[in-house]
Amino acid sequence: MCGICGKLSFDLGATVDGGLVRGMLDTIRHRGPDDEGLYLGGQVALGHRRLSIIDLGGGHQPLSNEDGTVWIVFNGEIYNYRELRAFLLTKGHVFKTNSDTETIVHLYEEFGPQCLDKLRGMFAFAIWDEKKKTLFLARDRVGIKPLYYCLADKGLVFASEIKAILADPEVDRRLAPELVDRFLTFLYLPGEDTLFKGIAKLAPGHYLLAKNGEVEVRQYWDLQFAKAAGSRRLEDAKDELLSLLAETVQLHMIADVPVGVLLSGGVDSTAMLSFAVEGTDKEVSSYTVGFSDPGVADERPYAKLAAEAFGSRHHEMSMSAADFAAFMPQYVWHMEEPVCEPPAIALYYVSKLARNYVKVLLSGEGGDEAFAGYGNYRNLLWLERVKRGLSVSTGTVARGLSLANSVFQSARVAKYGPLMNSRFPDYYFSRTSNPYRYAGNGLAQLYSTDFARSIDREHTLEPVRRLQARVRSENTLDAMLYIDTKTWLPDDLLVKADKMTMANSLELRVPLLDHKVLEFAAALPSSLKVHGCTTKYLAKKALERRVPKRILDRPKTGFPVPYEAWLRKDLRGWVRDILLDKRTTNRGYFDAGRMEGLLSSSETHGGNFKEIFSLVTLELWHRAFA
Repeated sequence: MCGICGKLSFDLGATVDGGLVRGMLDTIRHRGPDDEGLYLGGQVALGHRRLSIIDLGGGHQPLSNEDGTVWIVFNGEIYNYRELRAFLLTKGHVFKTNSDTETIVHLYEEFGPQCLDKLRGMFAFAIWDEKKKTLFLARDRVGIKPLYYCLADKGLVFASEIKAILADPEVDRRLAPELVDRFLTFLYLPGEDTLFKGIAKLAPGHYLLAKNGEVEVRQYWDLQFAKAAGSRRLEDAKDELLSLLAETVQLHMIADVPVGVLLSGGVDSTAMLSFAVEGTDKEVSSYTVGFSDPGVADERPYAKLAAEAFGSRHHEMSMSAADFAAFMPQYVWHMEEPVCEPPAIALYYVSKLARNYVKVLLSGEGGDEAFAGYGNYRNLLWLERVKRGLSVSTGTVARGLSLANSVFQSARVAKYGPLMNSRFPDYYFSRTSNPYRYAGNGLAQLYSTDFARSIDREHTLEPVRRLQARVRSENTLDAMLYIDTKTWLPDDLLVKADKMTMANSLELRVPLLDHKVLEFAAALPSSLKVHGCTTKYLAKKALERRVPKRILDRPKTGFPVPYEAWLRKDLRGWVRDILLDKRTTNRGYFDAGRMEGLLSSSETHGGNFKEIFSLVTLELWHRAFA
């Protein structure tokens, strides 16, 4: 796990300043405090900050092939590197290290960009091919590792983090105000755009080639769902899944430093711990964070239960409202992309605890996206089935839902009413989406008159509209899983996972997002993912003899952080000081009176806490980067 950066000039006679790249590296020192390296090759310069995980003494980067014509800087881990190394030795390649990085260099020599098909792992890397005068950038299949780039007339700058790109004085620090509405609609930024004009994310499963001033981005992998999966014996699928999970966790345990497990008290992280302990003779440690606030699910008792069941050396902590507010400026600085993800702050603190003991953590992230673990998958799947089978009008059912809401006073019921007259997948934008938000953005009521006039809703929704068009032929469940794998997963969950752990110089690994696991899950029939009222059906069936019953049967809670109560009570003044400050209102996005109204309503009646957290995040982002 590391940080990479570099610059390519399109002028063959130019020389990129090494001092510039060293300055870029200084901004991402937290990603790799163990070592620093630089390659200067005239029109190109590559920089690397290293967090030593594999081949501690010999993995210095940048690293080259045998004759020094191909150079790489790499961030991530290749879990099948030993197998690849054995293959490459039969082809006559000479290795000078025992690192996974060197396998990529020699694979590129053999296969060019198609080397990506051979890699199993998480990665973002840059290869400079001196003979071809070509820069090759690549990102892993699902976006576990970040990679940003800025394309200008004179060249291309890239880095693991945006702040490193901004260290180049030739990069204009221009904001893209039209994307503010996109952020406040989704509460993260789906797609390849960032809030900086000209700075983009390389999309997951894509690579970029830059040569002779021409830049081309290509897709090399996509998640394919089985068109006619049909029936499949449950017992066979259980056996195959257990074997696959044992394999992927064993691969993710490869390291020359201690490895621990991040425990949330849920099914997925407990399963990861069970396979990790089973696959090693070394002691495994585990880490969790919890809260003692009333009405908030405390993960610590369940995490402790898992630790006792599998014999890990367990560590736990709690955090307060003061801790939450104190870290917010650093949260924004490390995340770089505004994201409404309060649990990310808890992840930072528990990572800080874990870093006292280990350099690598395993996480259960991704299991719900792969195997359909969220309640909205079940609810919308049934809603679409009802709509297809109705003999009465959908308007009648919508009115029935409205009546049910008036009786049960449930926002969970009410939100499905408008969907009765909406076509799937046109209303499905994200797992976390409230359908009302996409109808016009719930925060648009706060916009100033001038800013509201500047909004182009089609531009706001464009990244997900493209995905919706792509999945029209898929069944309902697979369509939702595909959209979330392309949006919510890389642009929210995985941004949080990478940025918050790397802020503590800690590597987070996600075995459930191994592409072999994702492809296995995508090939399953929907009935093995959502079965009746049970979500994540196959995974729970496969793990029922491995995961303690109290954990397996407990209701899904996510990663609860009591930020709603904190924003309403403990942090009420702090929120007001930020959102009603003249610096905030003078940006021209919001009407101060309407902002006051939103805060007063929330303080009195509750609600809108995600929106308020997002507004605070947006303002702190401007203060950090604008």
